[in-house]
Amino acid sequence: MNVLVVGDWHSELHEEGVKRALLTLGHNAEAFPWFHYFKYDHGNFLLKPIRKVFKKAQNKYLLGPVIDRLNRDLIKKTEDSKPDIIFIYRGTHIRAATLRAIRRTWPDILLIGYNNDDPFSPHFPRWMWRHFLASVPEYDLVLAYRKHNLAELLRLGAKKVQLLRSWYMPERNYPVPLSEDEKQRFECDVVFVGHYEKDIRVEFLEAVAEKGWHLKIFGHGADWDPVLRNSSLLKNQIPVRLVWGDEYNKALNGAKIALCFFSKLNRDTYTRRCFEIPATGTLLLSEYSEDLASLFEEGKEADFFRDKDELIKKIDYYLTHEQQRRQVADAGLQRVRADGHDVVSRSRQLMLWANEIIGG
Repeated sequence: MNVLVVGDWHSELHEEGVKRALLTLGHNAEAFPWFHYFKYDHGNFLLKPIRKVFKKAQNKYLLGPVIDRLNRDLIKKTEDSKPDIIFIYRGTHIRAATLRAIRRTWPDILLIGYNNDDPFSPHFPRWMWRHFLASVPEYDLVLAYRKHNLAELLRLGAKKVQLLRSWYMPERNYPVPLSEDEKQRFECDVVFVGHYEKDIRVEFLEAVAEKGWHLKIFGHGADWDPVLRNSSLLKNQIPVRLVWGDEYNKALNGAKIALCFFSKLNRDTYTRRCFEIPATGTLLLSEYSEDLASLFEEGKEADFFRDKDELIKKIDYYLTHEQQRRQVADAGLQRVRADGHDVVSRSRQLMLWANEIIGG
């Protein structure tokens, strides 16, 4: 199959991961990234600040000549590539009119849309998702990251929906021994790697720090640092540092326990780190949800907390029961491998759904 993968392409975890997985599965996969449309050019020095602001505004509010050109270029790329499938990852910038134009000219192309965010969340501005939501009826298949989005997409006019969970990438998330220098940087009792949200995470991390356990926090310092300056228990974490690639993998490997909090902005019941953490052989200790509990057996393949007291009790247990901690972490690693939570397995399922539709 010839697949055109379309998306922002701001990291290797999303569109690029799908593209590589499709190539691994023997398909021909091409890329149509749009992040470069909004890169600031090196034109007239005096006009550069104006162009920078203008492009940033178009990228945010999803209108203007750059959005027009991006959509025209997608149609031209379709004409040049002649794909069997167009897979659009988080299609915030792709207009419904563009999909209709592709459909009129190439009616046999299968259009698939996927969104790893929650476009129905009340915490996001509606204009952010207006092109994606307007395009939902144009896709042959819309893939949701969360179970509760399935019914919402159908009510919006989706022809067909499926649940495509996030994934881990085996070449990026795996057990690895640390050097002495890396142990100094990453070894700890408890780690949290993730973004800041105004929810329970600061309060719960303060409770961990208060117990005297060795805690490390990694993430976007611009968001974390101003908040942690007001915390007597966590201000020693400043500056919070972003870890990526090998460093991200080592930060998880260096911890005895890795915490997971759900994004309330996205109404999450699981998250990508629920697969990435066990894939490193580190114990996953996550907020509880029925959804996540359906993927890992509690206390045997991962563990969960429902409140702050349970979080503290379970950390205390695993830090004083090394064998049990190791058993749960090892079982979690085997579970993500056995159940196919990797990107290649997800992409294989994607192509099975596509073939079912093409085969009628």
